Amino acid sequence: MKGGIASGLAKPVPRRLVGFPWPLREAVVGLEEILSFLNRSLVVFASVLIAANAYALSREEVKGIVLGESDARIEALNKAVAAADDRTAAFIQAIADDAVRVAGDTVFVLKADKAVDPVTGTEMPVPEGAEEIMLNNRLRGELDSATSALKLFSKDDKVRREAAKALQTETDASKLSLIDKAFQAEAVDDIKTQLGLVRAALFLGSSDKSKRLDAATLLGSATTTNAKTAMIERLAVELDPDVKGALRASLRNLESTLAWGDKLAAAFSGISLGSILLLVALGLAITYGLMGVINMAHGELMMIGAYATYVMQGLFQKYLPASMFDWYLVAAVPAAFLASALMGAALERSVIRFLYGRPLETLLATWGISLMLQQGVRSLFGAQNVGVENPSWMSGGVQLMGNLQLPWNRIIIIAFALAVLGGMAWLIGRTRLGLFVRSVTQNRPIASCMGVNTARIDTYAFALGSGIAGLAGCALSQIGNVGPDLGQGYIVDSFMVVVLGGVGQLAGTVYAALGLGVLNKFLEGWAGAVLAKIAVLVFIIIFIQKRPQGIFAMKGRSAEA
Repeated sequence: MKGGIASGLAKPVPRRLVGFPWPLREAVVGLEEILSFLNRSLVVFASVLIAANAYALSREEVKGIVLGESDARIEALNKAVAAADDRTAAFIQAIADDAVRVAGDTVFVLKADKAVDPVTGTEMPVPEGAEEIMLNNRLRGELDSATSALKLFSKDDKVRREAAKALQTETDASKLSLIDKAFQAEAVDDIKTQLGLVRAALFLGSSDKSKRLDAATLLGSATTTNAKTAMIERLAVELDPDVKGALRASLRNLESTLAWGDKLAAAFSGISLGSILLLVALGLAITYGLMGVINMAHGELMMIGAYATYVMQGLFQKYLPASMFDWYLVAAVPAAFLASALMGAALERSVIRFLYGRPLETLLATWGISLMLQQGVRSLFGAQNVGVENPSWMSGGVQLMGNLQLPWNRIIIIAFALAVLGGMAWLIGRTRLGLFVRSVTQNRPIASCMGVNTARIDTYAFALGSGIAGLAGCALSQIGNVGPDLGQGYIVDSFMVVVLGGVGQLAGTVYAALGLGVLNKFLEGWAGAVLAKIAVLVFIIIFIQKRPQGIFAMKGRSAEA
């Protein structure tokens, strides 16, 4: 039994020691194990020592980044970034966040009224006489570039993508080693492509002709104006004819790509402006196109919808959790519609109903009402503009090209305008209310004889047009400030859209709004904003003279009469 246990626990004898006496064999084996252990320990110690000596943030480097002249501080910052560890990255981020203080020669990071040593990470008492470090615009730009470079190693794809985008303007070759390291480690294709373009722009200044040639060729596939600037600057100093030829070819390709991006951006801006004009003019298409009321207070009804959105934002901020804030705009849409619709109904019942058939009187009356509404808003909310924040799901945009980004707020407003258009077309063409509105508009006496309450229909129709104006104000609050003069910039354009499209014609309103929006944006790129506006007005005047009924003429006996 004893022999069996011993044999089960015994280690196998190495072949080289077979035949050696037992005591000598055990001594040799034990000595080999001790030497192996010492070897492994030395390897681990050496690797730790090498890693520690490779880079460790020292007090001299901390002072070099924080104190001294700008050039020396930038040089120290770039040196630290080139071989940064986690502690160095945290210190650079603390500088960018204005959390670093100086007291004499002592530099520390301020965290919740406590001082932390940036070198050791230990807490320390806050020194007396602590002051903020000096940061000018140049240093802040270098800090932004440094933090973006350090974010290239984040585990979050979105953070790395934003960092690579921010480095498109990078021209400091000292960050090339860090960018190259991030490029080699990157696994996401689009981020790797962006980093490759950043590397190529930096390689343009290399002394190696082959690197400059490869960089010039690669930049031909870029889509940013920064790459164009880098190639133009290099082309001015480049002496090698081969590299010059590659730079010129890549520059032509890039300029062609950027030209297409500018055209697509102008087209999208035109559609976006057209969608806003469409929202503004849809309500006017009812009050003016169908009812014949020249409503100069239409812009102020839009303003009421915008302020209703502002009030709804304040209610969500004050009474609901922060996590619910992104839903305030969903609640603001019906609130804006109801606020403007109720105001429109009140105006129709109190003033407008007595002025049907007298367009000049409606113009003067509604103009006076618009002044009263403006002053009322100034008294209630103040004369200054108020800010309405975008929900998080309306922030940012879709980056299609280097010079073409489609903002989410504009995309959503375009979709919202189409939804409002579809709802209005269904309401006018498919519902009982729409049937009554059309009958009263086309022949009021016959509609009254058929039992239609024309006075009530007038109120409903004017309230509907006013409510749609409120929806336009809600949308406008997401792309600009809200103030008492919000509607004044759109009232003339909305009348132009309705008249150009054809009075009472929804299809004409759509064509006119989108056409004027796109035409205006393309003319702005060619002649400037002022001349583009004048050209659009001249075009509308000539068009109305040639075709007074607009793009789509009203059909039926009323039109013939």
